[in-house]
This record gives sequence, C-alpha cells and structure tokens, in this order.
Amino acid sequence: MGINLQKNQSINLTKEVDGLNQIFVGLGWDVNSEQTIDCDVSVFMLNANHKIPTEGHFVFFNNLTSECGSVQHQGDNLTGEGEGDDESIFINLSEVDSRVEQLLFVVTIHDAESKGLHFGMLENAFIRVYNQDNNNEVCMYRLEEDFDGYDSVQIGRLYRDGSAWAFEAMSSPFGGGLGALVELYT
Repeated sequence: MGINLQKNQSINLTKEVDGLNQIFVGLGWDVNSEQTIDCDVSVFMLNANHKIPTEGHFVFFNNLTSECGSVQHQGDNLTGEGEGDDESIFINLSEVDSRVEQLLFVVTIHDAESKGLHFGMLENAFIRVYNQDNNNEVCMYRLEEDFDGYDSVQIGRLYRDGSAWAFEAMSSPFGGGLGALVELYT
C-alpha cells in the first residue's frame, strides 16, 4: 500500500522508490446518479512555459501515445463501471521529452454541457501512481471535494524535480470542458 496524499501534497517518486522508471498512473471514479457518465483522462505534457510544445504532447482518447512514445494512454472507458482503475496511463520517465517539465492529469466529462452532467454526480474519484515493474502502489490521492457544477478537474501532476520526478496531488476544478483546457495550455 502506497502513501495516501492530501490535496497539494507532493512526493518525490524517485527518492521513494529507488530506480523507479516505468510507472502506471491509474484513475478511477464511480457514478452516483442514474445517468451514464463518460469521463475522459487526458495528459498535458507541459514545457517550462506551462504550454504543450506540439500536438503530439497532448495524450487523450484520440491520441493514445505521445510524440516521444514515453506516455501511452491505455484506452477510453466509456462508463467507469467496475472496480479499480477506470483508465490508466503508462509512462516511461527516462523517455519523456526533455522539453517537458510536467505532465498534468485532467479528468473531463464528455458532452457534460449538452447532457447537464457535472462532477457532483461522481464519487470516489482517485488518482494513483504505481511501479510498473512490481505493481506496487507508490501513492494515491482521493478527491474529497464534490465539485458540483464543474465538468473538469485537474487531479494531479508529475513534474521534474532536478533529475528526479515528483508527483503532486491536485484538485482544481474547471468549467468549459476539454476544449477550454486545451486552449489554456496551447
């Protein structure tokens, strides 16, 4: 069992697990309403200016692998049903493009505005990092706020800390869907 993080808490992954290089980032949630809700996980690979350097540095359901090959989305879960991770991202830390300073993980609700959906209709949302070599969980963050009325949440980020990699638990809600977030970071 890994370290349970609180909002805005960080952990140096490289110091926590000696030789850590290949990780999975798993995200999950449950729907607490009768509606079907399609949540999508996206990874914004950001440079020092907090911008996506190229289209190939934006990983989501229509672009499953980053330009450099270091980030691989494992596919879109349309319902969030079942136990464990609903969507996961494989990351080879040593292969991340040198222009990338951080990887921002965002969960958005597909067609939220047209269907009247929001994060208040979800519960038990989490993000966790685990070592791909042995499947051991390094850390987990459980989203405790309900974010009623918001359709997107920036839930966590991996970032360079010198030659090491660290993870920060976040819970920053956003409105306007995936398009608004892409506009913010391009």
